[in-house]
Amino acid sequence: MTTPVCNIGRAAQASGVSAKMIRHYEEIGLIGKTARTEAGYRTYSDAEVHTLRFIKQARNLGFSIKQIGALLGLWQDQARSSSQVKALALEHIAELDDKIREMQAMKATLERLAQCCHGDARPDCPILDELAGGKLGW
Repeated sequence: MTTPVCNIGRAAQASGVSAKMIRHYEEIGLIGKTARTEAGYRTYSDAEVHTLRFIKQARNLGFSIKQIGALLGLWQDQARSSSQVKALALEHIAELDDKIREMQAMKATLERLAQCCHGDARPDCPILDELAGGKLGW
């Protein structure tokens, strides 16, 4: 084990992950329990900060916590095959494609509704009528 080198504030600053999220990741088991000082303060090694950066990058790419756990396991397993990592990435790409299609449908619906709305002083509004009708589906 490497020697702890910084407190949670410095680890947060160095990794780009907030202290609150670091505590959360520890609580849910995404990262291991860190060393503590005699006063009970968390301390982090360079390796732990590096792991936090890995998590931050994975979150930036939209991976779920569950997927990040799997990626961390693969990252730390030197006997892994890259095909496992690629499979996770391709699965995530498919999820992103689904989300993109859904968002494009939402955007198209909103554009249609905005075009139907006069946007003047009258109280009638097709946007609100459509929302109240509960028929928005994509």
